[in-house]
Formats: sequence, structure tokens, C-alpha cells
Amino acid sequence: MDLFEAIEKRASVRSLRPVDVPDADLERILDAGRRAPSGRNIQPFEFIVVKDPNTIRKLAKAQSCVGDVSVLIAVVADPTKSTYWLEDLSAATENMLLAITALGYATVWVEGTLLRAEEEHKKVLGVPENLRLMVVLPIGKAAEPVAQAPKRPLPEVVHWERYGNMQR
Repeated sequence: MDLFEAIEKRASVRSLRPVDVPDADLERILDAGRRAPSGRNIQPFEFIVVKDPNTIRKLAKAQSCVGDVSVLIAVVADPTKSTYWLEDLSAATENMLLAITALGYATVWVEGTLLRAEEEHKKVLGVPENLRLMVVLPIGKAAEPVAQAPKRPLPEVVHWERYGNMQR
């Protein structure tokens, strides 16, 4: 699947079924995250690959769909390394979302529900206190056909030359 098709097909899938994700695919996904743009190229993020079913079950407290997969990627960042750490980890996460889609898998960006119990989840993964556990990406197959959520039409979000000028 090419990049633009992956962008058009990427959807937040919360009804996942487990699937074997070969290490070669995992490495491509992780490499896509690693190659994301980063302010001053500091790259203040790291990734944790989790395959252990018991650990995955514990992380499912963040969101139940996490427990429905056989592998997930957690995104960790060090806020002391860069003032752009949140933007950097977001770019890395988006790259991985697109790679996951391009390889034929499904996922959802789990953040808000994860952060409500961040300290508990950090303990499960052994994440040091000074780091932030910001995102979990459960990787599976969509349990049923899913389409991307509706997006605003392009003419509603594009301004030409100045804000408010919606005409070319």
C-alpha cells in the first residue's frame, strides 16, 4: 500500500483481533517511528514492544481493546531532553500508525485513558519515574470492516494566502 492510500485508510480501530505480526513487520513499524521528524533531531522518544500476554492484559486496564491483541508498542518520552518532546513523540506515533496501516494491520492511538493511570502502567512496563508513558498502539486486525471517520472537506480547512480567504 502506498503512503496516500495508507493515509486515506488509516482508522482508529477499537475492535481488534489478535494476529501474528512477524518481527520483520514490527521492525518496519518501529523504524518508521524512529525516522519521524524531531525538533533539533534530539529524538526524545523510545519504544517498548510487548508480546507477553500477562503484560498486555494488565495494560488493557487503559482501554479494553489493548487486551485483544498479541503485540503492542508503547511510546515513552523524556520531557527533560527537549521542549518539543510531545510534538516529537506525536510525529513518531503518526509514522507508526501509517506503517501499521500500510502493512495491513489495524490499531488505535491509546493515550487519554492510558494517562489517567500512567504511574500504574509505567510500573507494569518498568518505565523509570522521570520518563512519560504517553501512547500505546495495540496491533491486530480489524474484527469487522472499518472505514476512516468522516473528515471535514478540504475546502473547509484550507485558506489561501491569508486566513479567511477560502478561494484560490
